[in-house]
Amino acid sequence: MLLTSFFILVGIVLVAAALSYYHYIYKAKSKTNTVMFLAFLRFCSVFGLLLLLWNPLISSKKYEVQKTPLPILFDNSSSVSELNATKQAQQVYQQLKDSKPLNEKFALSFLQVDSECKSLEDLNFRGKQSRLDLAGSQLNRLYRNQKFPALFISDGNQTSGNDFVYSFGTTNPVYPVALGDTLSYFDSKIDQVNVNKYAFYQNKFPVEVQLSYNGDQACTAQVQLKQGTTVVFSNQIALKPTQKSVMVTALLPANKMGSLLFQAIVRTPKTEKNTTNNTKKFVVDVLDQRRKVAIVSSLNHPDISAFKRAIEHNGQSKVTLLKPSDIDVVSDFDVWLLYQPTARFLAVFQQAKKSKTPIWVITGKQTDFTFLNQQQTDLNFKMSAQPEEYLPKYSAQFNSFALDDLGFDSFPPLQNPFGTVEAASKTATVLYSKIQGVETQQPLLVFVEGAQRAAYLIGENSWKWRLYYHTQANSFEKYDVFVDKIIQYLASTAAKKSLVVDFEHFYNAGEELSISAQYFTKNYEFDEKARLQVTVVNKKTKASKQLEMLKSTNYFKANLTGLAAGSYSFTVKELNSNAVFSGNFDVLDFEIEKQFVNSNTAKMQQLADITSGVLYYPNQINQLIDFLLKDPQYQPIQKEVIKKTPLLDWVFLLILIVVSFATEWFVRKYNGLL
Repeated sequence: MLLTSFFILVGIVLVAAALSYYHYIYKAKSKTNTVMFLAFLRFCSVFGLLLLLWNPLISSKKYEVQKTPLPILFDNSSSVSELNATKQAQQVYQQLKDSKPLNEKFALSFLQVDSECKSLEDLNFRGKQSRLDLAGSQLNRLYRNQKFPALFISDGNQTSGNDFVYSFGTTNPVYPVALGDTLSYFDSKIDQVNVNKYAFYQNKFPVEVQLSYNGDQACTAQVQLKQGTTVVFSNQIALKPTQKSVMVTALLPANKMGSLLFQAIVRTPKTEKNTTNNTKKFVVDVLDQRRKVAIVSSLNHPDISAFKRAIEHNGQSKVTLLKPSDIDVVSDFDVWLLYQPTARFLAVFQQAKKSKTPIWVITGKQTDFTFLNQQQTDLNFKMSAQPEEYLPKYSAQFNSFALDDLGFDSFPPLQNPFGTVEAASKTATVLYSKIQGVETQQPLLVFVEGAQRAAYLIGENSWKWRLYYHTQANSFEKYDVFVDKIIQYLASTAAKKSLVVDFEHFYNAGEELSISAQYFTKNYEFDEKARLQVTVVNKKTKASKQLEMLKSTNYFKANLTGLAAGSYSFTVKELNSNAVFSGNFDVLDFEIEKQFVNSNTAKMQQLADITSGVLYYPNQINQLIDFLLKDPQYQPIQKEVIKKTPLLDWVFLLILIVVSFATEWFVRKYNGLL
């Protein structure tokens, strides 16, 4: 290869020399210095052009020192400041950052973790959540297949997410540094209150109160559930050092309609350092009746179980599984979900038309589309026997009701026979279909508004959607809400309002607080030019706050995060039409980061044990630095890097060619040779 390159280079030199000789020396009457200079310029220009046409790869060799990465993660949640450990953390940060030997041996990178994990920007300890598991997952993404140590400076108190101890893996050692007071104090607290969001009038609903106990002596505790000033439940329990957690169950009556605020309280005869974690408020919406949903299917399919779980997730709906032959019991349902209908569904469709009960049709490979075309006029299906995979494409123009984009564009495909779906009436499409990556205008999830509301999902295996969303968000919550909103829309018989407002009756202080709204024209089309304004008034202090609602895809939104605890009334007004909506909400005085009395050294020690690391404390940072410096397995590595660059990337060669041609032209012009 080198010999070939040599002959090409010699050929380029000979061609450039021959051209310059022919143009200037061969034809020249006299060989003056000017002629020889012009010949040299022509040789340089042609030689450079031919080199660029050949475009050889130029190799350059250099040596780089590759340091072992040392990620240093700081817990930036407010629980650190609540434990008066901010000064400790700042000192640890400065010691690690200013250590020259440590910087010479390792490539230091500083990260912060609270509700998210990112590069350290401002160590202010104001994070409202401790998602410590994000620290481990972030390291696994940033330093995949690398061998490195990691430092984790935290109080070990986690408020949400998966257990952080198991998120780091076991391949690389983690050296935790425990912040805060490590002494053990007597403390009883309410960890969690388990209750359904909805209950039904004149029924009883269960409440589970989970208590935890930190102490070395047995004592008694009184658990109370209060509604306002009335104690609706009270129980005396025994707390033991050998039993760190206790579950108390109560049945409370739903004897009043609307949103009911309750408070769970635990009291002990001992003095506690932190009493803010002894109470927890919760809300139950008491409804008149539960929605009844029938899933009618002649098949056994995972989709049916997924729909049932999603619809029943909040207790507001009750699902009954039926076969098409059970027509005699389906007349009392609010919504019928018809899964892959065939000719056996004839009586079901006839009953639905007669009672004008809303239907949700899900098609698939077993659907009889000829029969389906005969029973409805909303969509016209022209399907073949060839199966096809349909990917979803979210439509931001959908405005029949508020539905969030859950990242549908990355969801798995649904399976359905290949063909076309044509809308025979006015429809509203929230998901269009993509076939082999090509976007189409065919609906995948579509709604029909009329005397009998209907929805159509074109394709089976939507159970994979629910499972995929859980892998992305570690929760089914938002996907189940998505399905529940569809059922809620179908079951609603109220006329569509021009101004629709979505809000919660209760928010926790410090968490995101927002109100969203939609405004529709007389034709029930989403009005993008609407001017929505929200006014919030504190009922006690009468202080008010007024904000313009900002447009976001198919709704308007106002961010009210930062409101102090208390009761508020609000009004949303559309300024052009003067349409008004009024409501109330409460901001509960609950901050989860204030629930801890000391650092969780047990969890930090467990993390060190699992990853083969060592637990350190803020006064042992110098020892930690010395240990890392003396560890022989993390030495800088010198690597030889050979870089091959195409000659076309050499800008200076192009400049040299341009200068050579320009100089030749000016010399010829000056000497009258043009």
